[in-house]
Amino acid sequence: MSSEYQNEDEEQGVRVTDKRRIDPDTYALREVDAQPESGEVRQLDEAGAPATDETDKLAELTNDLQRVQAEYANYRRRVDRDRELVKENAIGSVIAALLPVIDDIDRAREHGELEGAFRSVGEALEGALAKLGLEKFGTANEPFDPNLHEALSTESRDDISEPTVTALYQPGYRYAGRVLRPARVAVAGTD
Repeated sequence: MSSEYQNEDEEQGVRVTDKRRIDPDTYALREVDAQPESGEVRQLDEAGAPATDETDKLAELTNDLQRVQAEYANYRRRVDRDRELVKENAIGSVIAALLPVIDDIDRAREHGELEGAFRSVGEALEGALAKLGLEKFGTANEPFDPNLHEALSTESRDDISEPTVTALYQPGYRYAGRVLRPARVAVAGTD
């Protein structure tokens, strides 16, 4: 008897051969016989004639090729996605390291010391970071969001209905939808 699992269909009197490579009951790899047993019912090809070993092999190889192509396409998508994530993380870490420099440029601007060549360098740096996707956020009188703001001081007020930013101590920055630094603020809330 062949190592292939054989099942007799009692109503039809037809012998069906299970050609799966892995036995569904034991999960063991089966050995494949080179010659099918006599009386075996074979699948029909497109013309309605019994399929040959070559047709079976061609169908099997076609299925294997399609599976390998699908696996490769998934692999490429995963690699491209991972590559983009690594790029975003690298740019984000460089920008995060430059945030103290941006803060110094902002303080110099506030005190009127941003003039001449230093002014053009500061504006060029800010422009380059903006092109990369750096976003500055945080203003007074906006609703307080603990995901975007870091409350450094709080006060109680009756004229507001929800926690609100009353003063901005240091702006926040985000890149690629990720907060690099929360805005440092004073918050007023209800009692």
